[in-house]
Formats: sequence, C-alpha cells, structure tokens
Amino acid sequence: MIDVSDPRQATATAPTPTARPRRYLPQQRHLPVLATLTLLATMYGLGALNYTGFAQPQILLNVFVDNAFLLVVAVGMTFVILTGGIDLSVGAVVALTTVCAAVLLREGWPAGVVLPLVLLIGTTIGLLMGLIIHFFDIQPFIVTLAGMFFARGLCHLITSDSIPITDAFWTAAAQHRIRFGDGYFISISVVIALVVVLIAAFVLAYTPFGRNVYAIGGNPQSALLMGLPAGRTRIAVYTISGFCAALGGVLLSFYMLSGYSLHAQGMELDAIAAVVIGGTLLTGGSGYLLGTVLGVGVLGLIQTIIAFQADLSSWWTKIVIGVLLFAFIILQRLVTRRRG
Repeated sequence: MIDVSDPRQATATAPTPTARPRRYLPQQRHLPVLATLTLLATMYGLGALNYTGFAQPQILLNVFVDNAFLLVVAVGMTFVILTGGIDLSVGAVVALTTVCAAVLLREGWPAGVVLPLVLLIGTTIGLLMGLIIHFFDIQPFIVTLAGMFFARGLCHLITSDSIPITDAFWTAAAQHRIRFGDGYFISISVVIALVVVLIAAFVLAYTPFGRNVYAIGGNPQSALLMGLPAGRTRIAVYTISGFCAALGGVLLSFYMLSGYSLHAQGMELDAIAAVVIGGTLLTGGSGYLLGTVLGVGVLGLIQTIIAFQADLSSWWTKIVIGVLLFAFIILQRLVTRRRG
C-alpha cells in the first residue's frame, strides 16, 4: 500500500510526463526568405525534371556568373529599402560607369586610375542624393529620379556610341575563370559580388550602423527619440548604394567589355524586384541580404528556364517577375498584418 503522506513514495510512483517532440515553427520575419528559398528550389527542380542538362551544377553557377553585377547593385538597394527609401538612379549610374571607364581607357588612362575614379564618381552621386534627401527633407523617389535623369543624360553627353574596351587589365578580368571540381568555373565578378555580400551582411548584422539601418526603417520617429543618428545613416545608405551601383557598372563592363549609354536600362527595377522577392519589406525595417541573393537567383533562373524552353519570348521574364512581385507584396502585407 502506498502512503501518500510519504513524499519519497509519492515521487517514486508519480507518472513521468511524456516528453513531446518540439516542433520547429519559423518566425514570421523569416517567412518571406523561406518562401523565396522554396520557390528557388522548386524552379530548379522543375527545370531539372523537364530539360536535359538543366541539373548540371554549372547551370546554377552560370546564374550568378551572368548576374554578378545585378547582385552587387541589389546589395546597395537592400540598404536603401531597409531604411524605407528607394533609389531609382542605380541603373543610370551603372551605365555612366561603363561609359566613363570605356572613354578613359580608350584615351589611354591606366586601369589603376580609371577603376577608383569611376567608383568615386558613383559614390559621389549617391552621397549628393543622400545629402539632398536629408537636408531638404525631399522624398527619395523624387531625388533619385532626378539622379537617374542626370546620370543617364551625362552618359549621352559624353557619347552615344558603344565603345569597346580593349584594355589588357579589363579583358583579363573579363576572361579569367576560377576553375574547380569537374570542370566547373566562376568568374572574378562572382567572387567580388560574394565578397560584397559577406561584408554587407556583416555590417547589417553585427555593427551599430546596421542596427541603425533597421531601426530607422522600422520606426523613424522612435529612432529619432532614441537619439540614433538618423540623418547620418540615411546619407550613408545612399552613398553605399551609389558605390554599389558604380561597382556593379565595373562588373557589367567586365561582362560586356564595352561602355554604352543604353546599358542597364531598367536595372533599377530588377534590383528592386530582387530585393522584394528576397523578402525585404518595402516599408523598411525587415529583411536579409541572404534573401536578396536568393531573389537575384530567382530572376536569373527565370531567364535560364526561358532560354532552355527556346520557344518562349524573353518578355515572359517580365511577366513572371510581375506575378512574383504581386505574390510577394501580398505575402509581406499578410506578415505585417499578423505582426500588428
């Protein structure tokens, strides 16, 4: 007989609760990135099932070889959108970079001078736009729209012709391939883009500046009340975006080996689409650079599938991107409503 007054017996005979397996439930802020990852995996799987040779790892590597410049531009756009802003000038700055580089190299300037100079030009344009946005309290859409017209007009003023680049450094950077494994390769542009992604991800995740970017995008008024340097941070993100656009222009000139005023038309919209599909909220305050990388991968994979299909018009790329944007904007709305 059990004496319930004895705690030792009560403890010994008490039923042991069954440990329930813990279920992993993703946080709401991770849902857009997980959706993008699922979409990318699904597209790759469908492509591998339907097209011969699509499953080759080099096909996936080629997505980033062909879009390294877009990835760098999208990194800068991620900083801007995280603060709740927008930068419409990046495509024009990319074109201006290619034109300036091609003209200066044709005139015999050394590549060691041209490279930092074109990066400085793009960075300065971004800095000026950031200063105007902050000190005159003008909407980023209007300021960067003006920056877009300014940079694109400057391209046509310099030259309207497509100028081939024959400089030894530029052609070597364009043609060099980093080979590994069983015949797989990537370009130098991919390495540069990945380094940019890693640095930017570290800055956003582990530095006070990165925390300020998220805070300003999440709630600008609270950020000001907390004494965060909102103005300095906002100026800095447009400067970063200008630098990334110029670096993207350098990578595009490696890819095209030419400078042309009509290069990168609409690239600003592609960059915005990649950032949004990657899960960054257009209202700011939430998003990850990993999502931007996946977003660029989705855009590149759409182009690859259409190239494999062969009988589809390239305009299907725009149609699919439009549908995906609709879907991800609605997903963002649902996520933000549930948070509220």
